[in-house]
Parts: sequence; C-alpha cells; structure tokens
Amino acid sequence: MKFIKSEIQKKTAIVTFNNDEKRNALCEEMLFELESIFDSLSTKDIRAVIIRCNPDAKVWCAGLNIEQLPDPGKDPLPFSHPLESLMRKIENFKAPVIAMITGSVWGGGFDLAVTCDIIIGSPNCSFAITPAKIGVPYNASGLLHFLNMVEMNIAKEMFFTAKPIDALKAYNLGMINHLIDKENIYDFTIDFADDISNNSPLSISVIKEQLNMLGKSRPVTPEVMERINELRTRAFTSYDFTEGKTAFLEKRKPVFKGE
Repeated sequence: MKFIKSEIQKKTAIVTFNNDEKRNALCEEMLFELESIFDSLSTKDIRAVIIRCNPDAKVWCAGLNIEQLPDPGKDPLPFSHPLESLMRKIENFKAPVIAMITGSVWGGGFDLAVTCDIIIGSPNCSFAITPAKIGVPYNASGLLHFLNMVEMNIAKEMFFTAKPIDALKAYNLGMINHLIDKENIYDFTIDFADDISNNSPLSISVIKEQLNMLGKSRPVTPEVMERINELRTRAFTSYDFTEGKTAFLEKRKPVFKGE
C-alpha cells in the first residue's frame, strides 16, 4: 500500500500512517487503504488494533485533504464519504481500536482519533478541531463523537476557537486514557493491547457494541434532525466555505463575511 503500513504481532494489528510528506492528511486513497485493512482484519483473529504514525512524524494526522473538498453547494462530509465509512468500520470492528498518538492531530484526524475506543498519547501530542477555519459545517454524528468525549462547554471552545489543546489538558479532560513518554509509548501500548488480548474477545466485542449503542442513544426529534440538516446546508452553500477553501489553497488568511 502507498499510504499505510500494517503488521500483526501476536493478536494485535499495528496500522501505521505513512504519508509524512503530506502530514498524513486523509486523502481518499489513504482512507480507502485504511478501509481495506479493516476489512481484511475482520476475517482474522485480531484482539486489538493500534493506529499510529511513524515514530519521527511530528503530525499524527492533519485531517482531511482540503484539496479534495467539494465545491460549495455539495455536502463536504456525506454519509457515503470514505472518512465516514472508515469511522463506522472502526466503531463496528469486533476488537478495541487504540489510537497511539505521538504528534499533533487536526480536524478530521481528531474525529478519527475520538472514534477509536482508547487514546494513548505522548506529552508532545495536541488536538484541534478546525472546521471554523475553513468555513465548513459538521455533521451530527461527528458532533456526537465529541460530546461523548468532553463536556459541552469544552466542545464549544474547541469548535469555536479552532485552537489546539496540549496533551496535559487533554489528559486532564479525560480525552487521553494514558499519557506516556514518547520513548516508552510503543512498548506501553503493545503491552496494553496484550492485556486486552488475554481477555474474552466475545465479551469485549459485545460490551463494545453495547457501549457504542448507549453512547448514541441521545433522543433527537425529527424536527431537530431537519433543523440540523438545514443548518449544515446553509454552511456548505455559503460564501465563507468558498473563501475558506480558496484561502487555504492560496496559503493566505481567509476573510470571512458570515454569509
């Protein structure tokens, strides 16, 4: 594969982002490779999956490849988008998926990270959710990922400011399960996965599915869903979306008008 490396140690699959030149930005080809790996792993006796970047990479994932965002008027993240499909595969994968994060995480990469069951980070990692920087909306399932991870006021701060939070704050907020020195994080994560592998895979699979269903069980009326979709359409057909994408590609600061 071009953008992803994978190997299996004992009953743990190790999936490594390998697109350092583009800061592991999630192009469609990279997402398709990740989906293919999870499809393959689903047929094997895998008890845990670790998603990581290369050891010397400064960015775990830079988010979606902005160049592949659609033109205004089209939903940038529909149900059929490969990132959405990949996150569903991670949620529905039979074994726990661990994000081992040793660099910065941005935008859609952050959404991917919080979709994993467990996050183990090093002190140099950081997290930012950045749709407001390019004028794009966020879908309901993505927002729910964050509300299952942090309190409402923290989610609002991160979405509104688009500024990163450091590893210690993320750990104190409960976003990171374990904060481990970069020199030791790989061995720690492998041992952590081995501990999972020694337990009943059926029990873990059932409990994972139960917890995921309960995490999505917030009541939403049809009226609320219609309003959410209306708001998303308003954002991805806006001037600000056009300006945000254009400014990013031109490497300049956007001038948003709120329209």
